[in-house]
Amino acid sequence: MQILVNTDSNVSGREDLADRVAATVEARLERFADHITRVEVHLADESAGRTTGADHRCTIEARPAGRQPIAVTTHAATVDESVASAVGKLVTVLGREHDRHDHHKGSASIRTGGEGGAEPRTDEDVNAAPRTEPDPTEG
Repeated sequence: MQILVNTDSNVSGREDLADRVAATVEARLERFADHITRVEVHLADESAGRTTGADHRCTIEARPAGRQPIAVTTHAATVDESVASAVGKLVTVLGREHDRHDHHKGSASIRTGGEGGAEPRTDEDVNAAPRTEPDPTEG
């Protein structure tokens, strides 16, 4: 899994920050390492240095092998908070997608037969047993 960290010109501590973010992402996404080819982290300070609250944005895009990329975005007061929140969201989405991709809703349908289901009926089965109507005199 390749991890790329990009920052805008308003985010300080680029080298140290990039190493710290990459380590955080790698640790949290370890479960999906075999399924993800690349992760891109984009960090930005939307207020250009002014303190206005949730002004740090973190967008993370994960590229699962053989599937469409998945992206999440969060805003927080600090870069570390926005990264932690975005990675948490990504873990949730990847877990859901991974489970959905591997889960085939249990056993086979009753219409197709196979394990857990009845064999499909043929015209011979339907015609073999005559249909009996209930006797109206029986109560």
